[in-house]
Amino acid sequence: MTALRKASALAAALAAMAALAFTGPPAGAASARADVAITLPGATGTEGVAKGAGSTFYAGDLLTGDVYRGDARHGTATKFVHAPAGRFATGMKADLRHHLLFVAGGPTGQGYVYSTLTGAPVASYTFAVAPTFINDVALTDAGAWFTDSSRAVLYFVPVRGGSPRAFSTLHLSGPAADLSGAFNSNGIQATADGSRLLVAHSGQGAVNVVNPRTGASRAIAGLSVPNVDGILLDGRTLWVVRNNDNLVVKAQLSDGLRSGTVLRTITSSLFETPTTVALVAGKVLVANAKFDTGFPPTATSYEVVAIDR
Repeated sequence: MTALRKASALAAALAAMAALAFTGPPAGAASARADVAITLPGATGTEGVAKGAGSTFYAGDLLTGDVYRGDARHGTATKFVHAPAGRFATGMKADLRHHLLFVAGGPTGQGYVYSTLTGAPVASYTFAVAPTFINDVALTDAGAWFTDSSRAVLYFVPVRGGSPRAFSTLHLSGPAADLSGAFNSNGIQATADGSRLLVAHSGQGAVNVVNPRTGASRAIAGLSVPNVDGILLDGRTLWVVRNNDNLVVKAQLSDGLRSGTVLRTITSSLFETPTTVALVAGKVLVANAKFDTGFPPTATSYEVVAIDR
């Protein structure tokens, strides 16, 4: 892709993100407690956060593709991955068993894999060319799934013998295939056995269950989550980030993932367009994207917000 086409693709992607901009917390939302901002020194933006081993977490620099490694207990972070030029970092997940960090590349149409031991690049993939936005990552025992907010597909990178292999494309059908929104498929999670994928749909304000073999999908009934971004599945508890509403929702799913009920709404005075969520060392960690400052964001500092569970 030429430099001009790359710039055009980024401008289009950031313009679409503007539809998800901050509008302020809704009335009646519960207040968060014991909130701490963990600064990412020198970051030019952030969007993704992921759990590492113990109290370790990872967070990306949106506009450079660099990745920070932090400690949720000590409230510190330092740059860990110095990404090659031209990369972006949106959602990410750490495969602790194979010491691999999978990072979505946003408008580049790419996905990246780094070593969690050294921060060195392991592999990179070009999933698609513009229009595309590789948004988030989910892990199963077999590999990593990536969402594309501009296309009705998911991408799968298998891991065999501890190494990532060639990717495949899963075509979606049903509600998860809807492309009518500015952003469509967004956050993604897998059940513990990998038999089902949960895919957030920003345009629908819903979470869909996807069959990873066929791509068929259905909505989780009763779970209305406007402006949904990143999601996190912990057993039958689903954590949902609603970015332009400046809050995180904790929901309970039925055993068959047929329906969901909101249990709690979390807000914080430190939230500034949160995007993704991770559970680390008894804390709820939320990436503070600060898209309310502009596109690209123009804040002077970026952080991960830590809240007691």
